[in-house]
Amino acid sequence: MNDDPALTTVFVDRKATKRKLRKSRLVVEDGPQKGKRLNIASERMTIGRSGICDLQLTDNGASGTHCEIIAKETGFLLRDLGSTNGTWVAGVRVREAWLEPGMPLRIGNTVIRFEHGSGSIEIDLSRREQFYDLVGHGVRMREIFAVLEKVAASDLTVLVRGETGTGKELVARAIHRASKRSQRPLVVQDCSAIPANLIESILFGHERGSFTGAADRKRGCFEVADGGTLFLDEIGELDISLQPNLLRVLETREVQRVGGTRMIPVDVRVVAATNRDLRQMVNEGTFREDLYYRLSVVQVDLPPLRERTEDIPELARQFLEESSKRGHHGEGEHFTITRDAMHKLQAYPWPGNVRELKNTIERAVSLADQTELGMHDLLPASQKTPPVVFPGGTAEQFVDNEIPFKDAKQKVVDAFEAQYLKAVLDKHGDNISRSARAAGLTRYHLRELAKRYGLRGETNAADDED
Repeated sequence: MNDDPALTTVFVDRKATKRKLRKSRLVVEDGPQKGKRLNIASERMTIGRSGICDLQLTDNGASGTHCEIIAKETGFLLRDLGSTNGTWVAGVRVREAWLEPGMPLRIGNTVIRFEHGSGSIEIDLSRREQFYDLVGHGVRMREIFAVLEKVAASDLTVLVRGETGTGKELVARAIHRASKRSQRPLVVQDCSAIPANLIESILFGHERGSFTGAADRKRGCFEVADGGTLFLDEIGELDISLQPNLLRVLETREVQRVGGTRMIPVDVRVVAATNRDLRQMVNEGTFREDLYYRLSVVQVDLPPLRERTEDIPELARQFLEESSKRGHHGEGEHFTITRDAMHKLQAYPWPGNVRELKNTIERAVSLADQTELGMHDLLPASQKTPPVVFPGGTAEQFVDNEIPFKDAKQKVVDAFEAQYLKAVLDKHGDNISRSARAAGLTRYHLRELAKRYGLRGETNAADDED
């Protein structure tokens, strides 16, 4: 690992006040763009042929988004993004590598030299440790708060990236509440929860009689959000055939309802979110490059909870306070967490991120016999469950029977999904809406999974919302 820091944090009275990014640059030494230079001015930058890249190459040997350079406290990290021809450092093909000054990189037929400059670029940190419902004492979140404070006052389109459960919707709500549009509607639409044949109607609206079942005229999300903010969650799930329609609306600020002929002006600020790598999807041809460019005017990358463990105590205290108001111990009951339990919560990797922590706290408050919670109350359910009983035996038996890893893994995943879905449906009386909320899935997704495993028929009265 490189001991030469790319990022340093400045402290005043033991509180971080700013970060400094070491000035560095990339110089193209050979290839079609020999002599081209690019100063590294942000914590993450990409290299490739696509127009979405910071250093755009005309080299046909480079992939669309070929590789990226990430500034970390421990140095500059080069990471290949699944390129076709590979990323080479000093003659060695690498997946990841720490960069040293003077080190040559080869991308296709292009040779690039990494150099340090003199001085640094200052990155602001917010003085806040909470931005509406977003909580963060550490440097990572306070840097995001500083961006949100500046962005909220504008009408710029924002793309929020992060793993499931990191709080992407909270970012959209915070932007809306801090904006001049706060008194107008905030419309939330999950693109993964809409059947493909209805998504155009839901986004853009439809006229009466435009298709079977269209008994009345209906306004779409853009019209409903007029004057306010539209949050498009899971934008990576939007079918590529509909992406040109969304791009047109973002460019013209006009919608045309399905079956309509009139263009309707809309004044909408768009915030989109995804847990998928849209850059990779651009490479694969499943997401339009021009739409990505239009959506990512400002990018906010939410860190997973395992990378911001310093925030866990405050998050836990917030969830304790919220949960105690709804708990069986009575409103106003004060819950605490033992020091040992808090240390173990900070050591746990939280694959479900902040959402998993919140669910863990809520469950503990609901089931606890006393107001001081220990690890026996708080241990995440994933660590309490007994070892998985694999279909056909143990992992060793899969190996002994020479079942390939991919096939063995799929058997285990299928068995788990079927058992989990059956249990959650049984618990909630086969009601799709309640089961989906408990599982953290959309009603459409849960219904399709249940049908896949033969747990339900095509229709069921318990599907109705309650």
